[in-house]
Amino acid sequence: MSRLIIVTENEAQKTVEGLYRDIERRIQASQPGLCPVDLAEAFVHVCHSQSCGKCTPCRVGLGQLEGLIESVLDGTADMDTLKTIEKTAEGIYNSADCAIGFEAAKMVLRGIRGFYEDYAEHVQHGRCFAKLSQPVPCVSLCPAHVDVPGYVSLIHEGRYGDAVQLIRKDNPFPAACGLICEHPCELRCRRTMVDKAINIRGLKRYAVEHEGEIPAPKIMDKTGKKIAIVGGGPSGLSAAYYLSIMGHDVMVYEQRKQLGGMLRYGIPAYRLPREILDHEIDGLKKAGFQVKTDISIGQDISLKDLRKQYDAVYVSIGAHTDKKLGIPGEDAKGVISAVEMLRNIGDDDYPDFSGLNVIVVGGGNVAMDVARSAIRLGAKTVKIAYRRRRVDMTALPEEVEGAIADGCDIVELHSPVRIEKDENGNCKGLVLKPQIIGGVRYGRPSPKDSQAPEVELKADLVLVAIGQGIDFRKFEEYQEIPIESGRINALDTSALKDVDGIFAGGDCVTGPATVIRAIAAGKTAAANIDEYLGYCHEITSEIELPPVRFDDNAPTGRVNMKERPADERVKDFKLMEYGMTDEEACQESGRCLHCDHFGYGIFKGGRECKW
Repeated sequence: MSRLIIVTENEAQKTVEGLYRDIERRIQASQPGLCPVDLAEAFVHVCHSQSCGKCTPCRVGLGQLEGLIESVLDGTADMDTLKTIEKTAEGIYNSADCAIGFEAAKMVLRGIRGFYEDYAEHVQHGRCFAKLSQPVPCVSLCPAHVDVPGYVSLIHEGRYGDAVQLIRKDNPFPAACGLICEHPCELRCRRTMVDKAINIRGLKRYAVEHEGEIPAPKIMDKTGKKIAIVGGGPSGLSAAYYLSIMGHDVMVYEQRKQLGGMLRYGIPAYRLPREILDHEIDGLKKAGFQVKTDISIGQDISLKDLRKQYDAVYVSIGAHTDKKLGIPGEDAKGVISAVEMLRNIGDDDYPDFSGLNVIVVGGGNVAMDVARSAIRLGAKTVKIAYRRRRVDMTALPEEVEGAIADGCDIVELHSPVRIEKDENGNCKGLVLKPQIIGGVRYGRPSPKDSQAPEVELKADLVLVAIGQGIDFRKFEEYQEIPIESGRINALDTSALKDVDGIFAGGDCVTGPATVIRAIAAGKTAAANIDEYLGYCHEITSEIELPPVRFDDNAPTGRVNMKERPADERVKDFKLMEYGMTDEEACQESGRCLHCDHFGYGIFKGGRECKW
């Protein structure tokens, strides 16, 4: 008889592994707004089924927890039950033998403390406290609440102009977002339950490329009200566009030579070509707002004067100041902030890095942008120094992979210590302290100094990309603007508490964020400024959608965007990403499951045709 056998996976095991993947996809596709108590009960049930049965806290305790949460859901619990749930979870957490038990209990503890009001609402009133205000996952997770299923169905029918017009109802920058949006709308796409999320960003770009000339929007009756917009970035221009459509007279004040904000001065042309951005901004100007560039608030005109001259003011100055490393030698020649470099490139002032050894400090999208730009500017070598692991970088994974493909080296787990200078004060090297990854803080593993010795990397140029800040000096004379933690403290309506007629939004309120969040802030500000002025104008869409299809549920691979070969794209700043073909766009748009119509979509109202 043989002592050992080769273990092979049988059909039952293969099926179970497939079911695990199905569960993972289902959890990934869970939309916001679901009952958190119901989800907690479902998760505890799954955890209980994983128990080996050896220790009582896990085997018995998780079953007890599940029963207690079920009593909350079926209306038989009282307020003392909630105390019992917490005490039981604490007992399991402190006594379970392994992670199956104590992590399940920890999850329940986080829930009973994090959404206690939901538990109480079930006990006291027999209903769920959470509301499903927007049942379509992609629309719900888009900060601007763009009608994604609507324009995807229009693309499938070949009605590209209508598709883009539907996008502009909520987002006046479809071309820019079709190229550089971080597509949060794809995060919980229900298509994930079948195969992979729909390539929504790629479809948006395809529609814009086939739209043709941007039509002028229909302008409502003039109101005679005047509004000043401080900052010509995506948030300010979005607000100006919608307020102009509503019939108000809008003036945009921009500090730089050209409009666009971080779309122009923070994103390189190989991701967002200037001719595409200029074309889109020219289309926005058809709404009728006026622009004054090279105007600095606090220098050329004060905020107090603007408030006297205009009926309302919207501040959307963005985050255009750099943050310092705070290490010795940072004053060396050759140490440049990423913000400064991208700002110069935005004005078509391209530096020459030929033959230079460049080190970029940082791990976000801006760090990837300047690193990949340095390659295109002729740098001999480009290294990206990051104090955490590569997997902890805040940059999009595709941006990190693209930087590596372009020729950048990632030096992970190395923290800057000092910058070495030569006798003339020029940068000659960056000294780094090797790190070891440590405990998790604020959701991310934190690095700490390892016992390894310091290392020095040769550097003719150090590009600092560790974050951006906001210049508040221009508001010093207007003491009423509330500043907290380096940001303007605005309400979620964009209004400022106890400050009449001044609104704020975008990066100056949230800190450096995504373009679509800035656009959403501008949309919100426009609606609330209009209401502040005594109006209730509605931005509507009269585009009729095609009939719902029933041939969308066969598993089909996702169409991913292709890029120019690395050895070709690194030689210029031309657009590096190819668009979809007609065939690809038709197939990809046909994968949409019509969440705006089926299930909760039709039950809860589906589409929002106006705001």
